[in-house]
Amino acid sequence: MEQTLPKQPFVLSRIYTFYRDGFRNMTIGKTLWKIIFIKLFIMFGVLKLFFFPNFLSTNFSTDEQRADHVIQQLTQSAQKNTKGNLE
Repeated sequence: MEQTLPKQPFVLSRIYTFYRDGFRNMTIGKTLWKIIFIKLFIMFGVLKLFFFPNFLSTNFSTDEQRADHVIQQLTQSAQKNTKGNLE
């Protein structure tokens, strides 16, 4: 006699229901996730505006000038690296 096991739900659906039920039953965890998302927004959204200005758009007026500057910077650093390795 062959015994057949009941079909189990797919692994992904079991993982999904595990996390869904876990997040629904959280109390303190919801507050912690809100704090995490607020901190990420501040780090990537707000601080980017103040500490990482758009150098290319402020110093060059056309896309061609920006592209030339980027190519020049990349080739200069590549040339420095190859000269340092040959010595």
